[in-house]
Amino acid sequence: MGRPRRRGRDIHGVLLLDKPTGMSSNDVLQKVKRIYNANKAGHTGALDPLATGMLPICLGEATKFSQFLLDADKRYRVIARLGQRTNTSDSDGEVIAERPVNFTQASLDTALAQFRGETDQVPSMYSALKYQGKPLYEYARAGIEVPRESRKITVYELKFIRWQDNELELEIHCSKGTYIRTIIDDLGELLGCGAHVIYLRRLNVADYPTERMVTLEQLQQIQSDALAEERSPVAELDPFLLPMDSAVADFPEVNLLPVMGVYVKQGQAVQVAGAPSSGLVRITVGDEREFIGVGKIDDDGRVAPRRLVVEQPAE
Repeated sequence: MGRPRRRGRDIHGVLLLDKPTGMSSNDVLQKVKRIYNANKAGHTGALDPLATGMLPICLGEATKFSQFLLDADKRYRVIARLGQRTNTSDSDGEVIAERPVNFTQASLDTALAQFRGETDQVPSMYSALKYQGKPLYEYARAGIEVPRESRKITVYELKFIRWQDNELELEIHCSKGTYIRTIIDDLGELLGCGAHVIYLRRLNVADYPTERMVTLEQLQQIQSDALAEERSPVAELDPFLLPMDSAVADFPEVNLLPVMGVYVKQGQAVQVAGAPSSGLVRITVGDEREFIGVGKIDDDGRVAPRRLVVEQPAE
């Protein structure tokens, strides 16, 4: 039997989508996948429907390296509504408590200081973390509370922006796995008035440039214009994609001679002079520095392949 025919394009790269509010990350992902007619697509850590901002979407072979963006630091701008606590810790939920706002700037500064650095955070029941194979939010919607273990998170920077009436605006640079909704909910309880998120925007993921973000509306307009003129939108859509190795740009590079690249592509570890002594590396081949995947330095100091780009056979 012949190779099964693919339904879409073998397109590879990372799109920095400026996610709109009111849509789930998966809904946005599916729309982008259809616009690009991509065979494969995945996002790099969901944003709440309420949230907007940078959502890197990996297409094709880039999906193999999305995990490294899940592990990346992120930066957010958040506005909290003070005096009300909701069951979801954001404005999509139901108000479960209302209390007066009567703290001082000094007590606010003291409270904010408790969230900086490494802390333990107990995830919200309205999160996508799984318990016995089901997301926590499914239990929460059914009125069931299940045990959650606290997790170590790091807030590298927490900047106070403004406090006006019942609104508090902050900017937070944090490690992977940090729930901004939970920080706001915990802060509200610490201040004694309650709080929930009414605006959340992800400003950055890793070191990706914000100026390379594109909106869903822009992509849809390009597609619509092309269809109206009976031409392919590919020439206008594909330049928005960043290289697939941009997801691992911070990894030290190990450049192999072509003959050694062949061994690595076959799954074999190779000895490389000047390679780091440990950790993950970005593997390139030849003078053109063709990216072929991510490797790890093994106990013998060799570069061992971990996730490799699969070369698509010619049609």
